Order: sequence, then structure tokens, then C-alpha cells
Amino acid sequence: MTNSGAPPPGATIVQYAAQSADGTQQFFVPGSQVVVQAATGDMPTYQIRAPTAALPQGVVMAASPGSLHSPQQLAEEATRKRELRLMKNREAARECRRKKKEYVKCLENRVAVLENQNKTLIEELKALKDLYCHKVE
Repeated sequence: MTNSGAPPPGATIVQYAAQSADGTQQFFVPGSQVVVQAATGDMPTYQIRAPTAALPQGVVMAASPGSLHSPQQLAEEATRKRELRLMKNREAARECRRKKKEYVKCLENRVAVLENQNKTLIEELKALKDLYCHKVE
């Protein structure tokens, strides 16, 4: 389902919204059908049913009360999301710095081992050269 602003061909337009006795919200649409809110929460679900009574006349803009937010609520939500994003970013940066330190420490240990190995090999080469030079003379 897309939200491009214009209804797609064959789409029905909500003509009336009402609250039923059991607390579910009903949206009346042309074609003798009723859209009934089946569940609430972050993502409400809807069912299409035949109406149980005659449809009231008049056109009413239908919106779920949970979807209407004041500008202050929207600003608070944006601030909360920003704070959460910043907190996650700080944690990720901390972890990145920790891993970098660990990597650098590993490289420094490797350098020390290779320097020792190089020193040992240089001494061995020097000893072999001395041995070879004494045999040739």
C-alpha cells in the first residue's frame, strides 16, 4: 500500500467514523462495508465487515485517536529519538576506540617479537660469517 496522496484506482474513501459499544473504532465506507479496528497498539489492525445497523449520513474525517499527536508530543518524540541515537552512537564510538586500542597493542607486541627475531637472526648470521671466515683462512 502506498501513501502518495491520491487514492489508487478502485480505492474506497472513508465517509464516517464512529466508536462502537465494545470500544472498537469503525470506519464506514461506500459499498455497504464497515472497517472495524480489530486491535490497537503501535500497528492497529482492521477487519472489513458488513454493517449491523444503518449507516449515519454525513461525511466525517476519520482518524484514529492514537495517531493524532500535538506538536509538543512530536517534538518530544524527536528529542527522545535523537537522544537514543546519540547514546547508541557514543556506545559504538567507545567500542570502536576499545577495538582500535586492542589492535594497536597487538601490533606493538608483534613488532617487539619481530624485532627480537630479527636481532637473533642478525647474531646468528654474524656467528656464521665468523665461522665461515675462520675456516677459509
